[in-house]
Amino acid sequence: MKSKKTTLKTKNNFVYAVFVAPAVLLSILFIFVPLLIGLYYSCRDWNGISISSNFVGIRNYVNALSDKGFLGTIGFTLKFAFVMVTGYNVLGLTLAMLLNMNLKLKGILRAVYFMPIVIGTATVGYLWNFIIGSFLPFLGRTFGIGMFEKNWLAYPGTAFLSLVIVSLWQGTGYYMIIYLAGLQGVPTDLLEAAEIDGAGFRDRFTKIILPLIRPSITICLFLSIVNSLKAFDLNYALTGGGPYGTTKTIAYQIFLDAFNADQLSYASAKAVIFSVVIGIVAIIQVKTTRRKEVEM
Repeated sequence: MKSKKTTLKTKNNFVYAVFVAPAVLLSILFIFVPLLIGLYYSCRDWNGISISSNFVGIRNYVNALSDKGFLGTIGFTLKFAFVMVTGYNVLGLTLAMLLNMNLKLKGILRAVYFMPIVIGTATVGYLWNFIIGSFLPFLGRTFGIGMFEKNWLAYPGTAFLSLVIVSLWQGTGYYMIIYLAGLQGVPTDLLEAAEIDGAGFRDRFTKIILPLIRPSITICLFLSIVNSLKAFDLNYALTGGGPYGTTKTIAYQIFLDAFNADQLSYASAKAVIFSVVIGIVAIIQVKTTRRKEVEM
């Protein structure tokens, strides 16, 4: 009997290993190995081209932390992340609440709101670059619409606003789906009982719905924080960091240092600092929201 159980356990472990091995292998090859290589080159003076390089210790890290341009991109990225995390979660939850109602076209509307996330981000950026930079100014001049007569991407304030609007347009549907899954797990009889007892929408939302969808909130906060902090492709395709570098994110600055300025070791040091910051923020957020789930 024991030998049969042992054999069955061995077979199960083998099956698990077979299914998990590809993911583990890919993670090692494309995450951990590049991370170790980046750590190695962050302590050298390699420009990405020469055969040899010298060990410089923490000089690249010191230079990065004293680089005003890098600190400026950190400030912009934090500002952008705060706006995006708020927008993604507020709009995502609002749309999920609306589409969780008994609407005739809710299936079609869900598909429509989710569709932009399927399109490649770089494609979205170039498409909206044409719309905001050329098409809307043409309409503005043709029909005398003052707010659209100028190219929004040419001015710092409106360029930031454009980046936010396009990011929300593309990404909100993704968070909407996660919130929608959480809302569908809320017992309808519980909400109906609360309504019969005289609880208004506000009380039902704050005291029943929000506590029960806290796992969805944890996931959405984590994903929106990480994705907003490491934003690159839309920034690259839509604004190119302009005008005058006012919409340059950390990831885009690292890309420019590595591949435009040929300062690969310096860029690696910035990437390591960036990764540590994202890791700390993500851990704090997950621990905080998880603790509230347990308290519930």
